Amino acid sequence: MSIRSILEKIATEENNPCVTISLNTHRTHPDNQQDGIVLKNLISEAKERIHEEFSDREVSGVLEKLDALHDKIDINYLLDSLHIYISNDTEEIVKSTWPVAENSVYIDDHFALRPLVIEYNRARRYMVLQLAVDGAKLFLCENGNVVEEVDSEAFPYHENPHYVPKQRESDAEYGDNVMKEFYRDVDKALVNYINERDKNLKVVVITTEGNYSGLQEVATRPQIYIGYGHIDHGEQKPHQLAEQAWEIVKENMQHERTEAIEELQAAVSEGKVITDLLDIYLAAKDGNGELLMVHSDFTQPVKMTGEREFEIKEDSKEPGVIDDITSLIAWEVISKGGRVVSTSQDQLKSLGEIVLKTRW
Repeated sequence: MSIRSILEKIATEENNPCVTISLNTHRTHPDNQQDGIVLKNLISEAKERIHEEFSDREVSGVLEKLDALHDKIDINYLLDSLHIYISNDTEEIVKSTWPVAENSVYIDDHFALRPLVIEYNRARRYMVLQLAVDGAKLFLCENGNVVEEVDSEAFPYHENPHYVPKQRESDAEYGDNVMKEFYRDVDKALVNYINERDKNLKVVVITTEGNYSGLQEVATRPQIYIGYGHIDHGEQKPHQLAEQAWEIVKENMQHERTEAIEELQAAVSEGKVITDLLDIYLAAKDGNGELLMVHSDFTQPVKMTGEREFEIKEDSKEPGVIDDITSLIAWEVISKGGRVVSTSQDQLKSLGEIVLKTRW
């Protein structure tokens, strides 16, 4: 199930209790050995708090799911954080590439959405083109992981069909023209694939500087190429290509966050920027949110006092308190077709820690 599908499922669920467990995890041994211990302790904390607040009959399904968790999660196959959502009706386990500020257990009549909203907003699919003079492979990746290798009429190129005959190896111009034809063929096949699948996909090329420059010169949509990583002429595994390219994608995402701040600043003079938290919440609910930016350090617990009113609270674990209203606001914006960006850039604070650009 996709992150958006999980969000759609749990964002509106009201159940008592809804248990959210979030913890930082590790990808490699021996660091990941501590993850099992941390998870066990958080499960114990959740069970203890549930026993204090509910009768066993009310929460038998929740307790059974918590007891089974440790056996369902293999610590050898985790990413950078883990998020668990459990109620009598729900069980979702999400591995994330984004760390959390702290390990936590949240129990209320709704789930804590913030980690999942961040994962959704920062999940990024991209293409990795492994390009060499003797052929090319194409991979669909997401957040440093390979989703699939493209197997089509065009990819993989098992060999370069444009070759230089031995008698013309000394003809530099002829050789350049032959390589340009190769780059054109690869670019055309790649652009056709992206146009058919998702026109917003970006591409990182793992190749040499010369090959990347040559590809850029003939590219029909040069804007899809966001950078290149140096090719290892040894055998690179697909997961290594995805991880190498992910670093370039993250740099590009940082650039996009800077552009989003500039977009907000430009909208101030148009009277389309809101910084009051309640006003932002109401605008988001009404479908008036075009771009929401939230500083990654900012959270705000609240208690709803009406359908369109809330009180600011300090203790996120107080009964009836929503742990972070910004997550609900973010989901309102996302579900109504707006954009949400989380950033650690303090440049945003010149406007506020949470800022909304409105549609009207």
